[in-house]
Amino acid sequence: MQSRFARIVMGLIAIGMAIAFFLPPVLKLKEPAMIIVILIGVAAMVYSFIEVVRAKDEE
Repeated sequence: MQSRFARIVMGLIAIGMAIAFFLPPVLKLKEPAMIIVILIGVAAMVYSFIEVVRAKDEE
């Protein structure tokens, strides 16, 4: 029974933590293939976040 605000806050925290986790290897290694894979993963995470926020509560 989470409110919409709680879902937004938790989603933003999760995205921020994932980006913080992936950023050091990207900056250190700078391999284009790895950067593309990480960007695809982050894009999928953002898409999922948007879908969860748009979803209506099923109660």
